[in-house]
Amino acid sequence: MEQMQTAIQVNHLMKKYKGFTLEVEDLHIPKGFSTALIGENGAGKTTLLNVLAGIRLDYKGEITFFDQWSDKEREKTGNPVKEMIGYTGPNNYYLPQWTVKQVEEVSKLLFEKFDGAKFEKYVEMLQIASTDSKGKNKKISSLSDGNRMKLMLSGVLARDTELLLLDEPASPLDPLMRDVLCDLIREYIEAGQGEKSVFFSTHNIADMENVTDYAIIMERGRVVEQGFVEDLKEKYILVKGEASDIPTAEKILYSITKNSYGYEGICLAEDMNKLAGLDIEVSTPSLSQISVAVMKKGTRIHLQ
Repeated sequence: MEQMQTAIQVNHLMKKYKGFTLEVEDLHIPKGFSTALIGENGAGKTTLLNVLAGIRLDYKGEITFFDQWSDKEREKTGNPVKEMIGYTGPNNYYLPQWTVKQVEEVSKLLFEKFDGAKFEKYVEMLQIASTDSKGKNKKISSLSDGNRMKLMLSGVLARDTELLLLDEPASPLDPLMRDVLCDLIREYIEAGQGEKSVFFSTHNIADMENVTDYAIIMERGRVVEQGFVEDLKEKYILVKGEASDIPTAEKILYSITKNSYGYEGICLAEDMNKLAGLDIEVSTPSLSQISVAVMKKGTRIHLQ
C-alpha cells in the first residue's frame, strides 16, 4: 500500500498546563484533503493548532511539515514553511485599532506571496467592507465577530499557501456564511490539484461535514479516533431497535440513546454479529453521529 503523503505529521507531542495535558502520540494530516479536528470545548483543539502554527513553541515532541521539514527547521531564517502555511485563530488576531486597509498593508509586509487584489476581491465578495476608502478605513474594533473571521479568511486566502490551519472558523459565522466557507475550502483544495490541504477545528461538525475528507476526534487532550470519513462510516454502523431489546443492545453498542419507544446507537461493524436475532434497522451514520458517539465514550460529562 502506498504511504500517505502528509501536510503535517506529529509524533509524541506533549504540552502540559496546570490541570490539562495535550498528549498526541501519532497524528497525520493528509496532503491534498480537508481535515476536521473535532472535539468538545476544552478538548485541546486550540492548543494543538497553536503548536502546529508555531504560536506555541514550549512543547515536547516532533512535528514534520510536508514530509521534509521539522518544527526546528521551520523556525530557521529562510525556511519556506511559514510562507507555505496560512493560519486564522480566535481572539485578537489583528490589533483592534487597525483598519481594513492597514491589515492589507501589514500583510504585504509580512508575506512575500500576498496578493492585494485577491484580498480586496474577498473583502468585497464576503461583504466585510466596500473597497473604496470609506470601507477600507473601517476599524477592526467596529467589525462583528463574523466579519472579523471573514477578514482573517480573506487574509490567508489572498496568499499563495499550501496549508491552511483554521481554528473554529465556522463558530462566529451565520448558516449562509458557513456554507460559503465550505465552498471556499473546497475551491482552495481543488485549485491545488492535490498539493493544498486544510486543517480546521470545530466542536460541531454538522455544518462542515460536506467539506470534510478526513476526521481527527480529540477528547481530553488525546486523539481518540482518526481516519478518512468513508472508512469511518464503514467502521461504525447506526442501529435502531425496540425498547424490549435495550438490556441486550446496551451491552454491545459503542454508544446508545434510549427512550420508552426504543433505542438508537452506534455499533462497531466488527460487533454487528453480536446483535444477531434482534429486530433492528441499520444504516450509515453521519460523521456528526460518529463524532458524538466517540466523544460520549470518553467524555467527562455523564448524565444520570
